[in-house]
Amino acid sequence: MTHSYSFSNPGITFDPNQVMDNYRLAALSRACSLLVRKEVFSGRAKFGIYGDGKELCQIALANSMQRGDYISGYYRDQTIGVAIGDLTWPQYFAQLYGHPDIQFDPHSGGRQMNNHHATRWLDAQGEWLNQTETYNNVAGISSTGAQTPRALGVAYASKMYKERPDLEPYSALFSKGGQEVCFTTIGDASTSEGMFLECINAAGVLQIPIVFSVWDDGYGISVPIEFQTTKSSISKALAGYQRTETEKGIEIFQVKAWDYPGLVVAYQQAARLAREEYVPCLVHVIECTQPQGHSASGSHERYKSAERLQFESDADCNVRFREWIIQAGISDESTLLAIDEEAFKEARRYQKEAFAAYMASIEVDKKGFLRIAKNLYDSTNEPGLIEPILEELNQLSYPIFSDLVRAGRKTLRAFRFFQGPAVKLLRHWLEELETKNHRRFSSHQMSESAQSPMHIKGVKAEYDKEPVLVDGREILNKSFAQFLTDPRVFILGEDVGKIGDVNQTLAGLQEIFGPLKVTDTGIREVSIVGQGIGASMRGLRPIVEIQYLDYIFYPFPILSDDWACLHYRTAGGQKAPMILRTRGHRLEGIWHSGSPMAVLINGLRGVHFCVPRDMTQAAGMYRTLLAGDDPGVVVECLNGYRLKEPMPNNLLAIQVELGVPEILREGNDLTIVTYGSMCRIVMEAANCLADMGISVEVIDVQTLLPFDRYHLILTSIQKTQRVLFADEDMPGGTSAYMMQEVLDKQGAFSWLDSPARCLAAMPHRPAYSSDGDYFSKPNVENVVDTVYEMMREADPSSYPAIYF
Repeated sequence: MTHSYSFSNPGITFDPNQVMDNYRLAALSRACSLLVRKEVFSGRAKFGIYGDGKELCQIALANSMQRGDYISGYYRDQTIGVAIGDLTWPQYFAQLYGHPDIQFDPHSGGRQMNNHHATRWLDAQGEWLNQTETYNNVAGISSTGAQTPRALGVAYASKMYKERPDLEPYSALFSKGGQEVCFTTIGDASTSEGMFLECINAAGVLQIPIVFSVWDDGYGISVPIEFQTTKSSISKALAGYQRTETEKGIEIFQVKAWDYPGLVVAYQQAARLAREEYVPCLVHVIECTQPQGHSASGSHERYKSAERLQFESDADCNVRFREWIIQAGISDESTLLAIDEEAFKEARRYQKEAFAAYMASIEVDKKGFLRIAKNLYDSTNEPGLIEPILEELNQLSYPIFSDLVRAGRKTLRAFRFFQGPAVKLLRHWLEELETKNHRRFSSHQMSESAQSPMHIKGVKAEYDKEPVLVDGREILNKSFAQFLTDPRVFILGEDVGKIGDVNQTLAGLQEIFGPLKVTDTGIREVSIVGQGIGASMRGLRPIVEIQYLDYIFYPFPILSDDWACLHYRTAGGQKAPMILRTRGHRLEGIWHSGSPMAVLINGLRGVHFCVPRDMTQAAGMYRTLLAGDDPGVVVECLNGYRLKEPMPNNLLAIQVELGVPEILREGNDLTIVTYGSMCRIVMEAANCLADMGISVEVIDVQTLLPFDRYHLILTSIQKTQRVLFADEDMPGGTSAYMMQEVLDKQGAFSWLDSPARCLAAMPHRPAYSSDGDYFSKPNVENVVDTVYEMMREADPSSYPAIYF
């Protein structure tokens, strides 16, 4: 079958100089892509993925961007990054090698594989830089489709800045009157992901300035498009979203990846519609090619037919671009071929410079080790101990930091019977190197700025002698009313607006503050979370509601892969201080059990995780998080909204210090460590135990992340010498997590007179009804019996058997 390659004739004039600059960039980008694969196969790089075959469409996209715009892309968008000046080719190769110095890889400090780009929006102190003066890359992410939810939020922020005059005092660093466009890119196979389709729908509902680009190369790794997409075309599949004269929706463009004039016009039109009319757009770029296949992990010759491979050669966008330039009379073939040759030389130069810089950073520590090794050799006269280690190190063509640490540790083990100055020097060298490596590879898990919520001290609730008792929901309602006076704060979620959320904690607030401050959304947790993440990247402070905790698993990949690790994976370059609000704990029923805490805290490292026992504590936790610049989760107790609480006389000043447990009841015989709704269960059990002559100290940890920063639980155990960790997660879940924190990290084991115990829920989802709750999760009797048995083991005569 013969394929036709007829270029569009849009009737516009092209600047010859810009065209030639575009060709040079396309040629250089291709040359760099080809080198990445070679570097992986040479062993100098771990893994490579590249944007070859997508150069032309990316150039057209970049040319339609303006300063202040955003690109939320995936791992093939190198040409965009260079075109907008946010990426240099030395940085591209530095990231390939994993250079952990932000001076060389400012996008991730070596923490992400190549082609994951991120504009540094934070200065060295963690303060916001001006996003309106730059072309902005939202931190790249590999998880397929996950770049689209936060893109939705980035575009939504433009709508907020445009339509809300009260944000004008806060907009200087983040918006130019809402005229920014967020471009997001995705491979055609990944459009099968639910999160992409959900965001397309949300964009059509919200009418925000976003442009979706689909690079359609006909495959998802090895699986062809007919197995991926209805009608084998995402633009055909989404035709129902096309706007009409009477109905809002999205505008859909389809253009060929090798058609330079068609691409230029399509992106100019899409960018104008999004920027000026707030019409979301989809640009479906078809007939893309992948000259080297998906990545360095395999060869596409294994699954593509000879006919398809020939098409990819013929339809190569760079080849067709050259043809169009010649047809247009802009240049000639010999000039263009010379540019191709020069591009390969230039690419090789950038690659060599980047690799040399990476090796030089390691060489400093390597020379330090070799000096110490020689000192050991000379001072101990034990060549048999050091020579094998040096030989192993010298056999490595390209030693990296871990090789040096490995050699240092082996050397210390080998010379463990020597305690001279050289051994002490080696210990000091290794300690310093470990400190530097911790900074290189483990820093910025949380904010390190002066605004970190970890700096905020607690302000405890104060009460009148005879405080008024109110429903817990009223305490939150009054607190949220105060939070919303900050123009940057807004609340998103299902049913939060008109009815004031399903538990009435927001009752009446939409009427006071308006629908852009308290906003109802559809049932679409992924895009709700995306709206919050993206908006928080642009200086806003969203509180995003997941109606019930169990629903958090719908957006969990976004929360874990994007939100929680953003600050870490950009080495402190970007942050998203969104607050996720939800409710859980003692819910009834299999799908509303509400306590999978261990899953959450282990999947959301990089987020503060708050588990208040009542609404007064919850209010203080929100206030602390809003005063800081880290992301946070607050899990409210569902059964606490209508329970009576005393109204504090300083409610609007309460702050909860993160990572600081609170002693709810003092005791001498045994410590119970718990949180959330279990606090009420444990306190009732403590009263029963007191009647039996057992004095229990009850500790509410308040936050699971961070956990007991000052080791207050250890202090309690030093007094009681017994501990029970109680929660309603499954066995081996958060109770085991708390036990490890206290026994391993706090060193409490040596203070125990009895084995530490855990009390958790049954190893299944809770059955429905109050009986289901009682028999599935810890109850008062469980707590009493467990504590009693622990005391009986220590003193059987004082605590005789009850049930046998």
